[in-house]
Amino acid sequence: MNIKQQLLFTLTLTITIMASSVLAFSDSPDNNYPLSPSQAVPTLAPMLKKVLPSVVNISTQGTVAVEQHPMMNDPFFRRFAPQMPKERLTQGIGSGVIVNAKKGYIITNNHVIANADTIFITLQNKQKLKAKLIGTDAETDIAVLQVEAGDLTSIPLGDSDKLQVGDFAVAIGNPFGLSHTVTSGMVSALGRTDLGIEGYENFIQTDASINPGNSGGALIDLRGRLIGINSAILAPSGGNIGIGFAIPINMAKKIMDQLLEHGEIKRGLLGVQIQDLSSDLADAMDLKGIHGALVSRVSPKSTAKKAGIKAGDVIVAVNGKKITGASSLRTNIGLKRVGEKVSIDLYRDKQRKTVTAKIGGSTQGQMTASATKLPLLKGATLKELSKKQPYQGITKGLLITDVQANSPAAQVGLMGGDIILAVNKRKVTSIADLNKATALSRNQLLIHLQRGQNFLYLVIK
Repeated sequence: MNIKQQLLFTLTLTITIMASSVLAFSDSPDNNYPLSPSQAVPTLAPMLKKVLPSVVNISTQGTVAVEQHPMMNDPFFRRFAPQMPKERLTQGIGSGVIVNAKKGYIITNNHVIANADTIFITLQNKQKLKAKLIGTDAETDIAVLQVEAGDLTSIPLGDSDKLQVGDFAVAIGNPFGLSHTVTSGMVSALGRTDLGIEGYENFIQTDASINPGNSGGALIDLRGRLIGINSAILAPSGGNIGIGFAIPINMAKKIMDQLLEHGEIKRGLLGVQIQDLSSDLADAMDLKGIHGALVSRVSPKSTAKKAGIKAGDVIVAVNGKKITGASSLRTNIGLKRVGEKVSIDLYRDKQRKTVTAKIGGSTQGQMTASATKLPLLKGATLKELSKKQPYQGITKGLLITDVQANSPAAQVGLMGGDIILAVNKRKVTSIADLNKATALSRNQLLIHLQRGQNFLYLVIK
């Protein structure tokens, strides 16, 4: 066969193959290349059909105080100034996840329902239900709701401690009001802290698209198990750039269990002051390459003191889980139950030691006013005073240790360092006293407080 014949044969063979390919495509009813019966099309649809009914859309309505001009505090000026509204209506949207269908429990973010007077959830079948707020924890941004319905579907819980970077992840929520939107990605990082988003941080980072309205929604694995509660995004331009954060489900479940059991969070404490072990400190202590939390002070009579922990110790693990810094230790201990025993690995004088400590609780009675119980004091952190815990010689009353900026408490003029002596003409020396006094009038509080050497009355509406 000469060169011309070879070229003719090759051309004929090519045309024949192309013709057979065209025939194969044209034989397919939907004009797609036919797959053999043994070939499976990759899809998440079967799994999502089971999971989607457990994700709900949340809508809220409420009121927030309008910040007043400082001159409005002057009675003389107020006589001539036009009356301005003290409150404005707010609306919000978000997502939630049904974790107990029988009892109607739903996990969402605290910031989704903050300032809400009424909360509604919408199921996948468009059924709209009014939800009751069971409890909330602003420090971890977790809230628990409850609805009454007989046809709910709950989601199975995964184990977020077993996640690895590179695991596939799927986010489900209500971004921009678009009901039951599904996006996919992977676990980009684990144990993200020091982001300044929440008080206790241990975020799962994912590149599954999370947008406004996704908050409180589900982050699931490919088996349809809940591994996280979508919470925040890093969005310099205001939109999704592939950096989203979810609260690990193991962390969220611990918070939910405490809210269901106690109605509030009882933070675990060791009784130590800590700081990050910087590279310079590690070199100075001959602990190069070691990461952990450096103990700078141990409180007298604390559980850490009883366990034998000393200033200068570097805590590197709790119950075998690595501690990477001060924030890591604070989150780990803060989520433990009061009374629980833990094994603590630490370095002292370049020697690794293991001690056992019993988790203590707050003896200061510190708590943050709940939006449901004390809406007029929202944003103020209160501490019970006693002979053992005085403040500037004062042993009775409630000390305001902190006031969040732009919160209702800040807008009515409360300040850190104020001591509440009486509410609605009733003396208050404990949180229980405060709850009883505020129950006399939900719409107005007459507060008698001490500020430095001055005493004053304040009316909060």
